[in-house]
This record gives sequence, structure tokens and C-alpha cells, in this order.
Amino acid sequence: MATVDITGEQFASTVEDNDIVLVDFWAEWCGPCKQFGPTYAAVSEKHPDVVFSKVDTEAEQQLAAEAGITSIPTLMAFREKVLVFSQPGALNAQQLEQVVDAVKALDMEEVHAHVARSQAEAAVSPQDGTQIPDA
Repeated sequence: MATVDITGEQFASTVEDNDIVLVDFWAEWCGPCKQFGPTYAAVSEKHPDVVFSKVDTEAEQQLAAEAGITSIPTLMAFREKVLVFSQPGALNAQQLEQVVDAVKALDMEEVHAHVARSQAEAAVSPQDGTQIPDA
């Protein structure tokens, strides 16, 4: 599968409607991004079951800000709507293959259970920084 350019409007539906989505945040002026692009495209051809998307951070500044992008290229991987990998820096083909294989191998039952526990803990702890008194 070839890489697909996505916008802020398409981002959520792309992540929600596909099992595994990789997102390359890049910019035209970024040298490492240009070097990573062909590697990303080549690996995408080997994994038709994975969506390899690209977000131009210049055109999609709000999305890049919402995603917390501070350095490019940044690669994010989503599996079953959960962010499971995020790392700035260009990867070589072997490293990118390792990321794809690791994402595919995840025990998503365990990941979803961990996310649920984290959300439950966040709901119980106060958000204003006060301490919960011992009972």
C-alpha cells in the first residue's frame, strides 16, 4: 500500500477506521524528513494491512500542535485507536520494519486493559494537585 497524505479533518477517521495506522509528521524543508520519505514509502509497500499516512506539519500546523509534535520527522503508530508508539527522528528500513512488527505483535487485550486502568486512576485522582487524605 502506498502512503497517503492526511489532513486534520481526516486524522481521526483514519485512526478510527483502520486497525493499524502509522503517521509520519514531516515538512518539505526538513532534510531528515526527505531522507526518511523513500524508506517509509518502500516499507509501506510490504505491509498492505497497515495504513502508512503522512501529515505535512506546515499545512497542518494545528494538527501537529494537537499531536505535540516538537521535532520532525516524528513517527506515530496507532493500533485499535490507541497510540502505541511515538518517536522523533528518521528511521532506517530495518528499524521501521521492527516498529511495524512490534505493533502487529502487541497483545491488544493487555493494551486496552492498561488504558482502562490508567483512565480509571486519572478519574479518581484530583486534577488540581491536592492530595487525597488517607482514610
